[in-house]
Amino acid sequence: MTPPFEIIIIGGGCAGLSLAMRLSKFPEEKKVLIVESRSEYRNDRTWCFWGNDSAQMRHLVSHRWESVSLQTPDRKVKVDCRTAPYEMISAETFYSAALQQISQNPCIELATGTALSSEPWKDGNLWRIETSDGQRSGRILIDTRPSLPVHAGEAVLWQSFLGQEIECDASAFDPTSASLMKFLSIEDGRIPFVYVLPFSARRALVEFTVFSPVPLVPDELSQGLELGITAEVGSAKYSVRRTEHGILPMGLTKPTLRAEASSVRVGVSSGGARPSSGFAFQRIQRWAEACAEALLAGEGPVAHTPDSWSLSAMDNLFLRVLRSRPELSPNLYLSLFGVKNPHSLIRFMSDQSTLADCASVALSLPPWPFIAEIPNFLLGRSYKIAGGLST
Repeated sequence: MTPPFEIIIIGGGCAGLSLAMRLSKFPEEKKVLIVESRSEYRNDRTWCFWGNDSAQMRHLVSHRWESVSLQTPDRKVKVDCRTAPYEMISAETFYSAALQQISQNPCIELATGTALSSEPWKDGNLWRIETSDGQRSGRILIDTRPSLPVHAGEAVLWQSFLGQEIECDASAFDPTSASLMKFLSIEDGRIPFVYVLPFSARRALVEFTVFSPVPLVPDELSQGLELGITAEVGSAKYSVRRTEHGILPMGLTKPTLRAEASSVRVGVSSGGARPSSGFAFQRIQRWAEACAEALLAGEGPVAHTPDSWSLSAMDNLFLRVLRSRPELSPNLYLSLFGVKNPHSLIRFMSDQSTLADCASVALSLPPWPFIAEIPNFLLGRSYKIAGGLST
């Protein structure tokens, strides 16, 4: 049997690799195993955030935009964010940097193409896992896999998206500004919009995104993406460079529990993503830094830091209003991004808000939908769930 590792990380995605990058910088010989089911890394996703002073990994940023916009068929809001640009890191760039850095530390083993055949179990003071390459054990277990099933009822809403990076034969985009939300018709409680990150006048990532009580698979999003791309490029011909798809929880209905001091669950379904937006990259980086420091100090692993009561309450109430009154969502988002002080908005979206920022954001929104939802929010009333994840 393979000798025990000090740390086993299940999942070599953003969270697992971010932690391993921090651990690789330290000279202590702590043997680390990363168990990753994929055989190779591909450019399969995109992470965006606001490039303020607290943002990490900015040396990996490949594109940035000094303004962002949101719009409906009859209204548009544009936000000047030159002091904290909207920035993007591609999976290709992140994976390459992470793998290169990790490879320089011989104490860290990345086992790609390795699947778990059973759930981890505790044996004395060691965690054991059964994998396709045999049994492994370690003193500390960090699980970055989704902690909840992806089906209706586990979150207030789900953010499902399907995107394609396309290249046109003619100019079709404004590369100076990112379009965060171009709202479409709202039907059956679903809030659809198109998200556009232009890299040049001819190349962009176009995503069709839906906030919905039910998570959606690619087949359910493909027609919306096709229509969204056509609306963006008009008569220009285009080729598809790559495709990405994801499902993110927005407001988990069941908390992630930590049963053991030597084990922790992290990632987008365990507090790693902002409930109201899905922004995750910077939250994961802050966690990775804190967890690495704790582990290298001989302490146990740490989970994601919970949001403050005020921020959590604002996010949850906002999501509940979107769920109960989806037809209001376009005007709510345009009001939010139309706040008089964009610095307050950016700090709020970046988890760096002050009480004054929270107040500024709250005052930008019409009060009556939130007042009407407060009794349900305080009583914790749930919603009727129809359907589940299509397969």
